[in-house]
Amino acid sequence: MDFDQNLGVCPYCAHHHRLSASKRIEVTFDPGSFKETDQELSSLNPLEFPEYAEKLAAAVEKQGTNDSLVCGTATIEGIPVSVAVSDFGFMGGSMGSVNGEKITRTLERAADQRYPAIIFCASGGARMQEGLLSLMQMAKTTAAAQRCSKAGVPYIAVFTDPTMAGVLASYASVADVILAEPKAMVGFAGLRVSKQAGVGKVPDDFQTAEFTFNHGMIDRIVPRKEMRSVLVQLSKMLGGKAA
Repeated sequence: MDFDQNLGVCPYCAHHHRLSASKRIEVTFDPGSFKETDQELSSLNPLEFPEYAEKLAAAVEKQGTNDSLVCGTATIEGIPVSVAVSDFGFMGGSMGSVNGEKITRTLERAADQRYPAIIFCASGGARMQEGLLSLMQMAKTTAAAQRCSKAGVPYIAVFTDPTMAGVLASYASVADVILAEPKAMVGFAGLRVSKQAGVGKVPDDFQTAEFTFNHGMIDRIVPRKEMRSVLVQLSKMLGGKAA
């Protein structure tokens, strides 16, 4: 009970456990305000990658969604926002064609309707089973973020555990404001890959939100229980208006 009331944060050690997309939406936005869009989108297997269709089907059955990203509109303290929430439980939150399309639509919807865009990131990177099609999403989503910038619409990214690889190297890192949950893993190549590449000894807190904050990439580390209020403040300050 204490664990649930504490929003999935250990009351003893303050470890922030991962949340599903549905739970993240529930604890962040106004009750009943979230309206999902683009839920009909689902990945194909254009490269005919072995066993990919079976893994997709298993993930859909397990998570109850068609992809690793849930997007739509919601309100937060009455302020309309365009929202995307990544779910690490769906194939490691990997970014394939559908994930990239949903991120793009989230940002373009924000630009068109002049809503603040809020994206919760949680991903191991591009989806290997879609090869180059996954990597193309990096350019596509970054261009959508630029459209928000040109429209003068705020884009807020929240790094949760983990935010890695192609997601970090694209739309996640170009937000107007970047927040992160405590101790979230943040980086490009994983520590094991770095070691294989011959990278020298790294600090103990390497590839954590705290390390990234200390080196200027993250604007603020926000405990989960404070995230909603911080997002409300930022949305108001950056131009969001109550409906």
